[in-house]
Amino acid sequence: MTASTATGTDKGVGLALAFSALAFLGAIGMAVAAPEGTAGWGFAAALLFGSLAIVGIHLYWESP
Repeated sequence: MTASTATGTDKGVGLALAFSALAFLGAIGMAVAAPEGTAGWGFAAALLFGSLAIVGIHLYWESP
């Protein structure tokens, strides 16, 4: 007798980790360029990639 198995991927976790790493780099860039106006670009990158990390988890989450 064969049992059917549902196979899932960890794509959501992988996307979350990748985008979280990019968000961390954006936050580091913001801290390095703190007194200048270019720190805003680091802040924007941190928020953008942090948001994409959350979206990646929500799009690819598979409940058992």
